[in-house]
Amino acid sequence: MMRAWTLPMLLVLSGSAVAAGQIFKGSPGTAAALLLAFLALASVNSPLIFPRSIGAQEAQRRSAVDGRPVVFWRPGCKYCIRLRIRLGRSARQLHWVNIWRDPAGAAAVRAANDGNETVPTVVVTGQPHTNPDPGWVREQLPLPRDQKPRPMERHTQTQAHRG
Repeated sequence: MMRAWTLPMLLVLSGSAVAAGQIFKGSPGTAAALLLAFLALASVNSPLIFPRSIGAQEAQRRSAVDGRPVVFWRPGCKYCIRLRIRLGRSARQLHWVNIWRDPAGAAAVRAANDGNETVPTVVVTGQPHTNPDPGWVREQLPLPRDQKPRPMERHTQTQAHRG
């Protein structure tokens, strides 16, 4: 768990040191701006931006019931951060597994990636996909019962009937 916080803590400490140096030089405005920038970088690289992780077995069980994808990730992974940010609020609908906290999750990722712990690995209906496009992941989410198909899907269906 500690290694998940190593980079964010280093960013906060570095930002504090740089800001202190700017204060001693008589530039409190620059110090504040730099400290805020370092704090923003620390927060983006922390586990806090990700939805709460669950174990791999529980995620796979839930996915079998509700059809939602399982995302295997680890803190500090720039591709995991990109996926999380680009998914926006949709990220809460996925089942997230932190492979640094769950040995079964790490084993599942290694099994899917020729022995490598390559993340993000997204499992949809039992099929692993390594570092998929966030838009594609969003499309894999089941539609709520009261929601109509997305416009693109409706257009495709209409074209098929005209045949």
